[in-house]
Amino acid sequence: MFTGIIEAIGRVGVIRSQGGDSSLFIETSDLNLEDVKLGDSIAVNGVCLTVTSLERNGFWADVSNETMTHTRMGGYSVGTRVNLEKALTLATRLGGHMVSGHVDGVGVVVDRYDDGRSIRMVIDAPEELAKYIAEKGSITVDGVSLTVNAVSAAQFVLNIVPHTAAETVINDYRQGSKVHLEVDLVARYLERLLTFTQDGGASSGSHSSKINLDFLASNGFMK
Repeated sequence: MFTGIIEAIGRVGVIRSQGGDSSLFIETSDLNLEDVKLGDSIAVNGVCLTVTSLERNGFWADVSNETMTHTRMGGYSVGTRVNLEKALTLATRLGGHMVSGHVDGVGVVVDRYDDGRSIRMVIDAPEELAKYIAEKGSITVDGVSLTVNAVSAAQFVLNIVPHTAAETVINDYRQGSKVHLEVDLVARYLERLLTFTQDGGASSGSHSSKINLDFLASNGFMK
């Protein structure tokens, strides 16, 4: 589990095909690896990867064909810059929101423009993810926890403050850039709860749930 608060920027140092899958070496001089051991998780541009080997200036991680196919990692090359975050601990501040490191889809930057000292970005999300994206809700973009400023159909708007732009790879984005998206876990679980109840799953038992769309609306969770 992660928080979406990026700890360092790294770069892809080596891409090696291995047994039908791939191994990546991520170079980083800024991420503190002293407390990292083999088997630990590190989010690389929002993708949870397992550390398989540690070196003085970075770490190795295996990437399955499934991950390479369904994320942007299949298009990475040596030198690609990536956001890095170690898995959270009980002592970690939850400064962003709960992030699993399981990418839900790939979005496309369709517009970017300056707004004062901030950067505004419009991202086109896959249509199947649009229902999980809400104004003032949270979304993870390449591992960065961000607040959605506005939503229109499958597009949403982000406001990137100068600090976030400087400390992540977001400043590299241009029109047409592809980004990893992970929607808020709460939205996923809420959908499951509602559809399971409405389909007669939980409602068929003796302890049926009383949470439905009417309940959420009457208690101020929906407009």
